[in-house]
Amino acid sequence: MATRVRGSRAGLSGGSVRRSARRLAISILAATVAAVTLATPAQAANPFTAAQACNNDFGGSWAYASDGHRSITAPDGTRVGDVYLMYNSASGYNCVATLKRVALGSTTGASAGIRVEGDSWVDDSGSYKYYAAIQRSARDKCVMYRGEVLYATSWQSAGRSSWGNCG
Repeated sequence: MATRVRGSRAGLSGGSVRRSARRLAISILAATVAAVTLATPAQAANPFTAAQACNNDFGGSWAYASDGHRSITAPDGTRVGDVYLMYNSASGYNCVATLKRVALGSTTGASAGIRVEGDSWVDDSGSYKYYAAIQRSARDKCVMYRGEVLYATSWQSAGRSSWGNCG
């Protein structure tokens, strides 16, 4: 009758078992890190804020308007951009800035649009690296705004299609 020794396996010493277990744990950890890294690639952030975009294109000091932000999300759930309504109290102008979240640094489609009460829609649309922006005088008037980003082969949009931010 064979005798078994507790805590060891036939042919392996205790140190060998610990080394094998440690190697296995390290291999599993490395595989997990690789899988997570490949599954969720890092996305660079847009280097501009909406206030910077409006200031770069039109000068002045811009503040975020209340109810002045919408996320632009594609049907697959990817957040492809953000559209902001900004206000310059000194000039009475509104600025709409659409900040891209995809294809940053590449010239791809982006659009920013604003409609001031009593006027029709006005858009800045083209191929941009980081953002599209447009401004219009809106003192004592209400506005609507929208933004679009070209993602894959279709335009994704968001905004507010009812009058707001009056004043």
